[in-house]
Amino acid sequence: MRRVLVPAAALLAAGLVPAAAQRPSTPDLTCAQARAVVLRQGSAVLGTGGPTYDRFVRDRSFCEATEIGRRAFVPTRDTPGCFVGFTCYEPGPGDRFGDF
Repeated sequence: MRRVLVPAAALLAAGLVPAAAQRPSTPDLTCAQARAVVLRQGSAVLGTGGPTYDRFVRDRSFCEATEIGRRAFVPTRDTPGCFVGFTCYEPGPGDRFGDF
């Protein structure tokens, strides 16, 4: 028997596999719902409107050892600047801890 490998993109386009890239979009969620996703999962990739998305974390323990957390605010259905958690980033030489 010969196996045929079909790229996942082809299966996705044919509708044979659910879209793995589907992610919750914050403009479709309430602030409490968006925050709950991050709190429950610890780390979540959320759409932030249109084709944009980011990874949000509950706390710094979900960042790499050399990264720190920056407060993250996103648009939601009921709040234009909802605090959902933090984004991880590598601090630069000009960064001061606590001035975010």
